[in-house]
Amino acid sequence: MLRPIERLRTVLAERRAALAGRRAALAERRVALAGRWVALAGRWVALAGRPWARRALAGILAGLVVAGAVVGQAINERSRGGTAPPPASGAAGGSFLSRLVPGGQGPNAEARVDQLVQSLPPERKLAQLLLVGFRGTDSSAALVRGLEARDLGGVVLAERNYRDPAQLTDLTAAIQDAADSADHIAPLVMAAQEGGRFSTLSELPPAKAPGRLRSASEASRAAGRAARALKRVGVNGVLAPVLDVGLSGGAGIGARAYSDEQDMVAAYGRATVEAYRRARVLSAPKHFPGLGAANQPTDEGPATIGLSLDELMKRDLVPFAAAIAAGAPAIVIGHGLYESEDFVTPASLSRGISTGLLRGQLGFRGLAITDDLASPAIASPIPDAAVQAIAAGSDMVFISGGPAEQEAAYRRLLDAARRGELEPGRIDEALRRVLRAKAEVRLLR
Repeated sequence: MLRPIERLRTVLAERRAALAGRRAALAERRVALAGRWVALAGRWVALAGRPWARRALAGILAGLVVAGAVVGQAINERSRGGTAPPPASGAAGGSFLSRLVPGGQGPNAEARVDQLVQSLPPERKLAQLLLVGFRGTDSSAALVRGLEARDLGGVVLAERNYRDPAQLTDLTAAIQDAADSADHIAPLVMAAQEGGRFSTLSELPPAKAPGRLRSASEASRAAGRAARALKRVGVNGVLAPVLDVGLSGGAGIGARAYSDEQDMVAAYGRATVEAYRRARVLSAPKHFPGLGAANQPTDEGPATIGLSLDELMKRDLVPFAAAIAAGAPAIVIGHGLYESEDFVTPASLSRGISTGLLRGQLGFRGLAITDDLASPAIASPIPDAAVQAIAAGSDMVFISGGPAEQEAAYRRLLDAARRGELEPGRIDEALRRVLRAKAEVRLLR
C-alpha cells in the first residue's frame, strides 16, 4: 500500500501530465499579448521620471524578448510531439522553459541574487527578512522615511493605508522611491487580497469571496483581473489565496474557503496561483498546513487542529501540494497547533512543519512567510518568535505592528546572528529565497 505522501505525489503527477499539453498553446497566446505589452510600455514611458517606473519599463521590454524565445521553444516542442514541462519555481526541479514562463528569473537574475547574498552586510541581510505593516496613507508615513534607513524586505498594506486607488498609487510610488533613493533593494508591496469582503483593499478585485466562485476558470479570471488592477496601483504581491479546506461546523476559516472538498480547493488554488504567476504578481497561498479544521481563527487566539498527519495528507495538504506543483513562489505558514507538535508549538515556529513537512515531504523550494507574528495565537514575545521562526525554516517574518515591536524584532535577529543562534548559512538561505521571489516579480536590478 502506498504511503500518504506517495499517494499524494502520484495524484499530482497525473494532474501535471494533464496540464502539460496546454502549455504550448498558452505560450502561443503570449504572442498575441505582446502587442498589449508594447502599448503598456508606452504608458510607462510617460511615468519614466520615477525610478520604479524605469525599472518596470525595462522589465516589460525584457519580457517581450523572453516571450518570443519561449513561444519558439514551445512550438518546437509541440511539432516534435512533446510538451513543455510545467513551471515549478517553488517546487523541486524545473526546466529552462519553466524558469522563463511565466515567472522565471533567468541567469542574470540568479547571478544578481548570488552577488547580493555574498556582498550584503548582516544588517541588510536581516532587514530583508522582515515584512512589516505600518500606519499612514501618504509619503509622510513613518515607514517611508524608515525605508531610507532600513533595507526592509517588504511591506503589507492594510485597510488603514487605503482610501482610493489614486491615493494608493501615490503611496506605493513613495515607498519604492524611498528605497530607491537609498540604493536599497526594492521592497515587496503586498496585500491580503482574498476576494470580496475578505480583501484588504476595497473597490479593487477580486470582487467575489472565494466561496462564491463557481469554477476554477472563474477563479483564474478573477485572479487575472486582480493582478492587473493591483499592478496599476503598485502592489506586486498578495497574501492569498486561502487554501484551507472548509469543514462543516469548523470555526477556523468559514466563507474564506473555496470549498469543503480538497480537490476543488486544489483546482481553484492552482488556477489562482497560475493566473498571478502569469501576471508576475507574487502569490503566497495560506495557511500551511491548513486551518480549515481549527477550533477558532488564529486572530482570536491559539487554534487547535485535531487531525493526524495522515489525515492532513489526505485532506488539508492536497491544495498546497497542487499549488507547489503549479509553481507557487511563496507559502504563508499559519499559527495552528497540530498533533505532531503536541499542540504546543505553532506551525510557523515549528521546524518539523516549516522544514520537515513543507520542504522535506512536499519539496517546496520557494519563499516561506510566517503569518502575522503580532497575532494572539503567538504566545512568545514577537522578537523571540521572529528568531524562532527563521531558525525553524521560515524566510520572512510578517509583523503587522507596531514600529517598536518591529524594531525590537530586527534588533533581536541581529543579536541572534551575532550570538550564533542563527547560523550564517540559514540567514543566507532565507535571503536567497527572498531575493528569488523578488526576481519573480522583476524587483531586482
